[in-house]
Amino acid sequence: MATDFPAEISALRTTYASIREVSDLPQLRSELSDLNAQAAAPELWDDPEHAQTVTSRLSALQAELDRIQNMGSRIDDLEVLVELAESEDDEDTRQETERELEAVRKQLGELEVRTLLSGEYDPREAIVTIRSEAGGVDAADFAEMLMRMYLRWAERRGYKSEVYDTSYAEEAGIKSATFKVAAPYAYGTLSVEQGTHRLVRISPFDNQGRRQTSFAGVEVLPVVAETDHVDIPENDIRVDVYRSSGPGGQSVNTTDSAVRLTHLPTGIVVTCQNEKSQLQNKAAAMRVLQAKLLEKARKDRQAELDALKGDDSGSWGNQMRSYVLHPYQMVKDLRTNYEVGATSAVFDGDIDAFLESGIRWRKLGERAEH
Repeated sequence: MATDFPAEISALRTTYASIREVSDLPQLRSELSDLNAQAAAPELWDDPEHAQTVTSRLSALQAELDRIQNMGSRIDDLEVLVELAESEDDEDTRQETERELEAVRKQLGELEVRTLLSGEYDPREAIVTIRSEAGGVDAADFAEMLMRMYLRWAERRGYKSEVYDTSYAEEAGIKSATFKVAAPYAYGTLSVEQGTHRLVRISPFDNQGRRQTSFAGVEVLPVVAETDHVDIPENDIRVDVYRSSGPGGQSVNTTDSAVRLTHLPTGIVVTCQNEKSQLQNKAAAMRVLQAKLLEKARKDRQAELDALKGDDSGSWGNQMRSYVLHPYQMVKDLRTNYEVGATSAVFDGDIDAFLESGIRWRKLGERAEH
């Protein structure tokens, strides 16, 4: 059936208009003007950390504005292409128009998802922790597969990632790992990955070739910003230093550079061993600890609100995705029911469709609550 191009373009324009409205372009331009003034100040780099925050935010907002404005031009160009295809009645031009329509539709969908990330911390960078759970060596191997999946996702999108800590399991895989994804909206995007992931496969570690189910947990936290005021008195922290270790327990460092921080009031423990110096490891561990305390404060506030509302529902994050490699191949999100059969592509970082469906699902849930 022939594509109804006028109807398609009308639908694109309606979606684009709602994106512009939600994005509040006048406010965006106002904030950009303010940031440009700050960036031009001669004393900006007297405080390098603040300067980095200003320039990063400026770059992210400018990219956001350009992305929204360029989409309007793209839809205009598509309309011209449609008119050309119809006037020439040429099959090649028509096929080119079909391809461009599909590309615009896809980019507009991504832009629409970005506008759904309106939470307080959604624009932040993300700290991701993965832990092996039930399933022994298979779970440790699965945790490492998930870590690679997220790092490959970041790499495919050109996002910088930094591994803070990796605790290797004895036989294979990892007990846990913590890493940062440094990109605007990394937290808002990846936060829908939080919860328990389940893998079903023929275990490569079972000499009888039996099917094994294993589990890994994913935690996603927003990186702490200057404005968060997470004050941690020195007396509240116990600092332990030790030697870093690699896979199988082998030592990878001959000095006591690894750092373990214990927050005494809450019992939260954070380790970092991937930097070269003790000072660097302590600074990285402090960033993770601050993020965990920020998240704890947010959850405490949410628990108070839920108690007032009489909300006794469990965490939506548990058992959030299933990865089946035997007897068939399928990855399925258990909240949205979105599924694909290309399991190897998913483990290689092709998870955008899962992220998008998760973000849309979460937004629908938020709307239903209000």
